[in-house]
This record gives sequence, structure tokens and C-alpha cells, in this order.
Amino acid sequence: MSIPQSGGGPIESFDQLASYLESGCKPRDQWRIGTEHEKFGWLTDSRKPLPYAGERSISAIFAGLADRYGWQPVREGEYVIGLTRDGANISLEPGGQFELSGAPLVSIGETAAELDRHLAEVDSIAAPLGIRFMGIGAAPEWRQDDMPVMPKGRYRLMTAYMGRVGTHGTQMMYRTSTVQVNLDYASEADMVKKLRVALALQPVATALFASSPFFDGRENGHKSWRSRIWRGLDASRTGMLPFVFDEGMGFQAYVDWVLDVPMYFVYRDGRYIDALGQSFRDFLQGRLPALPGEKPTLSDWADHLTTVFPEARVKKYIEMRGADAGDRAHMVALPAFWTGLTYDSTALDAAWDLVRGLDAETREGLRVAASVSALQGEAGGVRLIDLARAAVALSQAGLAARGMGEERFLAPLVESLATGAVQADRWLALYRGDWGRSLAPIYPASSL
Repeated sequence: MSIPQSGGGPIESFDQLASYLESGCKPRDQWRIGTEHEKFGWLTDSRKPLPYAGERSISAIFAGLADRYGWQPVREGEYVIGLTRDGANISLEPGGQFELSGAPLVSIGETAAELDRHLAEVDSIAAPLGIRFMGIGAAPEWRQDDMPVMPKGRYRLMTAYMGRVGTHGTQMMYRTSTVQVNLDYASEADMVKKLRVALALQPVATALFASSPFFDGRENGHKSWRSRIWRGLDASRTGMLPFVFDEGMGFQAYVDWVLDVPMYFVYRDGRYIDALGQSFRDFLQGRLPALPGEKPTLSDWADHLTTVFPEARVKKYIEMRGADAGDRAHMVALPAFWTGLTYDSTALDAAWDLVRGLDAETREGLRVAASVSALQGEAGGVRLIDLARAAVALSQAGLAARGMGEERFLAPLVESLATGAVQADRWLALYRGDWGRSLAPIYPASSL
């Protein structure tokens, strides 16, 4: 999840909210690719989750990365909660999921090299301590009480709130893991087209990258339980955003939606102030109960934008949020898939033509079907495997047009389309076969 935002002055005009998003517009030659990937740390002698503190812990890995590789600590109070170096950040999800938020890069080849360097550095510190990391969409066996709690004020507030507004919020926070890509837009119209394509095709990403068929030590009936969890979290801040497909969609329409999402917090002087359920609209008027008489800054607005969790999210770029974490090849395939679809104008136009006829009911139906059945799902007469074949073909063409040889990174998706099987299907086959319905082997098998 996001770190506190900084650098914004006071909000003096309502128009600044949309202007903040518009300031992300960039010419094509400045478009970059930023990949985020999470992974679960586990202790090899006990298969327990990696704790925050101790000789074998997240803190020990942080210290090793700082000492050996020049990462700079990021602190919250007395705790190191992340690291930064050369435009990249290492941060922690609530249950200790170890996340690399990569630097903005030009190509998928650079993204792959960044991931490989990160994994090699982490392994050089973790392996001697008997620690490994799993690339998988949900913790297969750990219960909620098993999970460590990271020392971040934001997460304490969110944990308290999640139980009031949905059924699966703390599961999302502590026991799921994802891979995302952040991509740029050139203009408001370009943002709208990319966001519409991103939302309509997130079910395809969910299906292709599904890797969470186990939870609480057993099969859960879904190929992507992580995706199922998001459907039971908080309807006010999640979902497929049907309004994005309405006439007149633009930065202001997105702002209006975000303003109606209840707040979590305000960050001041290194601490998180409880604003749970309060209104940013009231904040703009100086009527926020948490900070009476005080008005927000652009940093507060940037923070609030990080507390909405739709399937694709707008900040000063667009985040593609629908995929489970997976193995190394899939962690690179995710940014390749979306870059091919959105960074070539011909591919983007074709992708919009592919999905523009889908209505809101079908889009939501495909989202549900993807979480349950992955590529075998269908809704509204649309089969996910057919939609995925068309989308991957467009992505291949878009990557080829970039002329960087990036099409090779789609190989795991091409294989899944040839067989109809995704990572979750592989895990289920092993669990029901060679593993004798034991989940102990999935820890080393899914480790990066």
C-alpha cells in the first residue's frame, strides 16, 4: 500500500482536485512503466509467516539490504517501515507482504532486470536466515491470528474500520498478495479510454493470473480467492466503476466519486489521525471532525486517493489492480500485458472496440466468473478464454509495434491460452495428485 504523500500546498480551489490528476498528463516519449509486486515471507523450518522483528525477520532483511546494497530506510516513528533507492521503494503490506514498488522504467526488459536484481538481493539476505518468499495470490494455510501486524498507523486504523463495512477486509489486508502496473496517460481523453479498457479487461487479468485456490488450509472454490475477497470488502471504494463508461467521463467525474468515499485518516507530523468514515467534502469546508477548522492540502488529497480500491485506479497515472501475485514469469507478464494494450494507439483503439459493447452487468459478471473459474468462466454470453485470446493478441501486436522485443514476456499467458490452465489450475492438480492433499509442498513450489 501507499506511503504518505508529500509536497502539496493548501487547497484553495475545488478545481485543484481535478487539476492534480490532470497534472499527470505526459507526452508519449515520457511514458514509463512502474511495476509493483508483493510476496509472502515464510520461515523454512516452520512454514510460519515472517515476523516484523527478531533475528529472522523483516527488520533483519531491511537492515541487510541497507548495509549491503545501499537502500535508505523509511521510518514511521521508531520503526523502519520501508526502504528507498534510485526511484524504487520497498514497503510492507499489513501482514508483512514484502512489496517492491519499482522505479518508472522505459521497457519491460528493464522491468524484468529490476525484478531479478531485487529477488537476488533479497535472497542473499534471506536465504542464510532460513527465509524464503512465496509468489501466490493468497496465503494458503495461515489463519488471521497467525499473521504479524506491521507497525504502521495507517493499518491500525484500516483494520478497525474494515470489520464495520464488509466481510473480507482484514483478509485482503493481511493474507493476499498482488502484482500491479502503473501506466501513464497523455490527456484527459487518453485517460478515459485507458481506464475504460483497464476496467473492462480486469476480469481477463484476474483469470490469466489467478493463483489463489487455497485459503485457511483447504480449497476455497475459487481460482482467485484474492479477487473474491475484493468483492466482499467495502462497496463504497471498490469495484468496476460503472460511471466511467458514462458520457461526460473525465477527471472531474472521478474526483466526484472519490469525494463520496469515506475517509480513513489524515497524516500530520508523522502520525495518522483517525478520520474514519468522515467526509473529504467536509474537510474542504474546514468542517472535518478530526481536525476542526483546518482545511486540506494537496498531500491530503493525494493520500485520500490511495484509499480507494477499484479494479483500476487513477492517481497521476492508472494502476491495473486485478491480478494475483505469481511466479517470476507472471510478475513480468502483467506489465507486459497492459503495456502492449495501452501504449500503442492502434492496440488501444482495438482493445476499446473489443469491450465497448459490454454492459455493466456483463462486466461485473465476468469479474465474478474470473474469480471463480478463471479462463473457464463466462457471463452475458462472453467466454473469458475468448476475450483473453483476443486481448493477448492485441497486446502482442502492441508490444511488437514498440520494437523492443517485449512480446516474449507474454509467454506464460500464451501457454495458459493454449492449455486453458492458469497457475491456480496447476496448484489444484498438484494438491489433488502428487501432494496427497497436503499444502506443505506449495511453500517451496511457489517460492521465488
